[in-house]
Amino acid sequence: MNTQEIIKKIEQNRNSKVITYVTSDRQGPVNARVAMDIIPIISQQLRKIGKTEKIDLVLYSSGGDTMVPWRLVSMVREYCNHFSVIIPYKAHSAATMISLGADEIVMSDMSELSPIDPSTSNVFNPVDPKNPQNRIPISVEDVMAYFDLAKNKFGIKNDAELTEIFKKFVDANPSIHPLALGNINRTHNLIKILAKRLLKSHKEAIKEEEIEKVIEFLTEKLYSHQYFIGRKEAREDLGIKTVVFADKELSDLMTDIYDEYEKEMNMKSVWNPEAEFAKGENQSYKIAYVESIEVSNKFEINMAFKKIEQNVPQQTPQGPINIPQQQIVWRVIKQGWN
Repeated sequence: MNTQEIIKKIEQNRNSKVITYVTSDRQGPVNARVAMDIIPIISQQLRKIGKTEKIDLVLYSSGGDTMVPWRLVSMVREYCNHFSVIIPYKAHSAATMISLGADEIVMSDMSELSPIDPSTSNVFNPVDPKNPQNRIPISVEDVMAYFDLAKNKFGIKNDAELTEIFKKFVDANPSIHPLALGNINRTHNLIKILAKRLLKSHKEAIKEEEIEKVIEFLTEKLYSHQYFIGRKEAREDLGIKTVVFADKELSDLMTDIYDEYEKEMNMKSVWNPEAEFAKGENQSYKIAYVESIEVSNKFEINMAFKKIEQNVPQQTPQGPINIPQQQIVWRVIKQGWN
């Protein structure tokens, strides 16, 4: 079965209208993240479907722009009375936030959520020494954990001692601009506000203390952005009561649609420039899909590969020398939604 045939079967199983949003997490330069360019694409899909009782969003992504979830969820809700997210496998970070905005989060035994505190990167972040054009992301969890260590593990409570701890942090990390820390605090607060708005958007109201518990777990208590949350933990430990366990028939369909997208985008393949060059000097890669039974959209990147010779410095007993080596370089010649 192709993806649109599986979408039709999910619709029959769920008595709903289905849209998929899948971003590739393949290693290397050919992957995609949750991004704001999805809004007009999904808007087009929603207009084709029209107003309906129930919309299911089949979601697979490792995360991305944390400003997208509220915009996306609020738009989808204009077209339905009941909004559900179906998670075949990964729905991490920003994708977890999208899921929080659903009346129902449908998970199989393979489905994963994650913490929602991101790494931040802006002009005040340290320069990447390996690539001076890039900035090194700063993990919100790492900064929060540093001050949590001072307050809760070492028992430092008064303002003077906390000020001294902050000075030591800044002195030990001179490449981190104070405004980068300000951006971390702003992002941390924004994430909590957005998560609360998403949880409050449900048709059935959630108690304030339950909302606070979920947000606290996902922003502070799990301590690692690589901590992945299965359906049982999500519902029973974190208290996300909107989590629904998929039955075997639906779980099989969820796995089927993930497998099809995985093959379409070659997500399990290790990035090897030489192997890509061997296929031809120009290659096309699909890195994201938005589909319904009415419309299919995909984001493609076209890349050009070239073999060049570069001098690579190597140290010898006589001193550094340059050794000519052949390398494969590539550049993007075209990209966009089709």
